[in-house]
Amino acid sequence: MKIMNELENIKDDIQNIAEAILSVINIDVTIVDDKFIRIAGTGKYIDKIGDKVDGYSAFRKSFVEQVGIFIEDPKESDICKSCTHIHGCKEFAEVCCPIVLDNKSYGVIGLIAFDTDQSNMMKNNLDGLMNFLRKMADLISNKLKAQMNTEELEVEKKKLEILLDNMDKAIVSVDINGYIDKCNYKFKELFNLNDNDLLKKNVFDILNFIKKTNENNFSKYKMGSFSYNKRNRNVKGIYNINKIIIKGKFKGYVIDFIEKKEAIKTYNKINKDYKITLDNIIGNSDLIVQTKRNALIASRSTSTILITGESGTGKELFARSIHNHSDRVDNPFVTVNCAAIPDNLLESELFGYEEGSFTGAKKGGKLGKFELADKGTIFLDEIGDMSLHLQAKLLRVLQERELDKIGGKSNIFIDVRIIAATNKNLETMVKNGSFREDLYYRLNVIPIKLPSLRERRGDIPLLINYMIDEYSHKLEKEILGIDENAKQLLINYSWPGNIRELQNVIEYSINMSQSKVLTLDSMPKSIMNIDYDKKEEGTEEIRTLEELEIREIKKALIKYKDYKKDKELAAKSLGISRATLYRKLEKYKDKINGDTYLK
Repeated sequence: MKIMNELENIKDDIQNIAEAILSVINIDVTIVDDKFIRIAGTGKYIDKIGDKVDGYSAFRKSFVEQVGIFIEDPKESDICKSCTHIHGCKEFAEVCCPIVLDNKSYGVIGLIAFDTDQSNMMKNNLDGLMNFLRKMADLISNKLKAQMNTEELEVEKKKLEILLDNMDKAIVSVDINGYIDKCNYKFKELFNLNDNDLLKKNVFDILNFIKKTNENNFSKYKMGSFSYNKRNRNVKGIYNINKIIIKGKFKGYVIDFIEKKEAIKTYNKINKDYKITLDNIIGNSDLIVQTKRNALIASRSTSTILITGESGTGKELFARSIHNHSDRVDNPFVTVNCAAIPDNLLESELFGYEEGSFTGAKKGGKLGKFELADKGTIFLDEIGDMSLHLQAKLLRVLQERELDKIGGKSNIFIDVRIIAATNKNLETMVKNGSFREDLYYRLNVIPIKLPSLRERRGDIPLLINYMIDEYSHKLEKEILGIDENAKQLLINYSWPGNIRELQNVIEYSINMSQSKVLTLDSMPKSIMNIDYDKKEEGTEEIRTLEELEIREIKKALIKYKDYKKDKELAAKSLGISRATLYRKLEKYKDKINGDTYLK
């Protein structure tokens, strides 16, 4: 950092030093800066403060060469010959001493004798006098350095304040006992605090949700969730505590806070799927074009949407695209897979709970997905797997736009757009009593049915080309395309797993391919052993019971392969026990377990 040199900043101190020198040696003093401007003086030089000394004087030589100078007779000195005032000079003798800091000259101290007694005193005590002036010059240098350090600290302090105020996180620093030292604007805004609220206050008193930590229990309490409901603010989030250690000694804490809604919003902004729109959905068949057109129209509404379609048709992709086309795009998009979360946990996951509402409840409670999605969109995937109990609570949210948290004393108003999806036939479920009829009609305001891959075979070549490019880059293999025989196989295959299955097949083939073009040799055996869909060709082949059994087992495994209890769900859908399923998997292991997408 460039050090500022202005002695002007400490001129009062310099004037005091000049007067101190005068009181000790009884000789007038003048002190100049690096521009040779007098900034301090005594006697006759008091009136000349602010004037500039001669450019060719002894002051310049002392300043440039950083040496002390004694001039016994200015009228005869070679140093003074170039001075413009030499003929009218009234000086009897002169002593100069440079003011040096870190090898840089900042000014000069000058002593001027105006009579014989002062001149003789200089001559007779020259060594002591020069030593005294050097000490006075060092004193000025130290004063100057202290001033510079103070200015640097002020600059760094200002930089830090600006940096903190421009951070997204709320931040506060406290001493070892918790008394607030510094905080940024975001901290005061988050908790609705002003400067008077913070003055000499303890952070553990203001924010009583923070557990007071020490070096022994720091790891236990260094982070946690919080719930703050004071000063007309109702916020929840997470906090992190970091220790301040200076030279091995514990000096205090820095605590940062993140509001959960802001965290979700930030996540959605940086998420790789955040910018996905309907234009990114590949396909130009009449069916997919009409489906995208309907989805775009639906995005401009606030009504609930029900997306139906087989597994792997891209229901979440459409839901996210609808959100990104809507006026809620800058707010959260929250996804919940209703089948992947156990029913006893799904209620707290969706609706949240208050602190102390049940044994094991987190301190500060928990924000539910609906609260996190406020002002945005919540995507409820596999809605057909939701229990009747939760269906009733969801119906209330749809009807009243209010949230009933577990253990909550009052309902919370929310503004959330709901998009639900399922691969089940909800109408059939309504008839057999496993899905509420009133909820079905509330969800099915805008129905969007996604076509299966079999229904839009014309899009398969486009999807193949896109996936080859994507997975070639991902797997760092140079695959240029696919030969005609392999392409026809993929076009005519029945695709029970739809686009997700196609992705797995292409990834497998790229891994197995020994050439730059995908061929039948690189295709998985599972799709090679299944004939074309004969229905489209106007014929229908009779299959053996074993073939049908293998096909249905494969379909079940593909459908539930992303679930934690995939085998259990597959067995249930087939109407057999899990043990029976494992026996059949062992029986058909060469035809089933070898498939890449079943692993």
